Amino acid sequence: MDVKRVPGDLLGAHVSTQGGVAQAPARGNAIGATAIQVFTKTPNQWREPMVRNAEIAAFRSSLAGSGIRAVVSHDSYLINLASPDEALRTKSIGAFTGELHRSRTFGIPWVVSHPGNYIDDRAAGLARNARGYAQCLAAVLGEVGVLIEGTAGAGTALGSTFEELRALRDALPAGVQARVGFCLDTAHLHAAGYDVATALEEVWERFDEDIGLTHLKCLHLNDSKGAPGSHLDRHQWIGEGTIGPEPFRRIMRDPRLASVIKIIETPKGEDPIRHDRRMLRRLRAYARAASPNGRTAQTVGRA
Repeated sequence: MDVKRVPGDLLGAHVSTQGGVAQAPARGNAIGATAIQVFTKTPNQWREPMVRNAEIAAFRSSLAGSGIRAVVSHDSYLINLASPDEALRTKSIGAFTGELHRSRTFGIPWVVSHPGNYIDDRAAGLARNARGYAQCLAAVLGEVGVLIEGTAGAGTALGSTFEELRALRDALPAGVQARVGFCLDTAHLHAAGYDVATALEEVWERFDEDIGLTHLKCLHLNDSKGAPGSHLDRHQWIGEGTIGPEPFRRIMRDPRLASVIKIIETPKGEDPIRHDRRMLRRLRAYARAASPNGRTAQTVGRA
């Protein structure tokens, strides 16, 4: 099966690290990715793994010999830097510091991080979250930073609005802010009430005005099973959900987003390699220029 890459893009998927992080580049190769996202530890456990020099060397060697041009990691699902529970917040700070340290050790420049759940008071939770980021970044210096991910806004989750994302970064010490950017998820934006499906350019304009497109370093490209504004975080295959294909065509053709890492987190079903391959093929087909008559090819809708 053809898994030909497009050398100039930064497109891929979240890939498994079962058997060790060093296995990830090969899994990216298998689906034709030029970018991958990984977990550096089991995301639903607190246990901190010991990373051995041999694993670090194996990952770096595998990555260097692959066609993967960009790697980001994603933090643990258990971390809640915004929690009012001091014990949980302390544990979360330790875990997030570990995420930053492992990523730096592997040479991964960015850790994608979901803002926490404030539980009690939104403003207090945001301040706690920002202090947590600042403490962790101060503890792990060097070439690693945080990409704060916009959320769907369910429950007491922070980060579903551009204003709140900006406030998290603005609350950090000036010396730390250069190490903090953003990751947006199309399904989360849609669920949070941003009109990705029919007014995508207005979404980008608003983000640029509130935060600045230069700070957007990663996009999670996912269609959605939920209605606009539903706060339902349920991913669907590209072009087959309530967002539809056109916004993804626009994203893939937008020169402003050419240097932004693009990662799919779409359903993997019973055959993850096949589904990831077909989603990447579909997105690359969307990226092709319009035909000479000015119309966009429609032949890839269910590839």
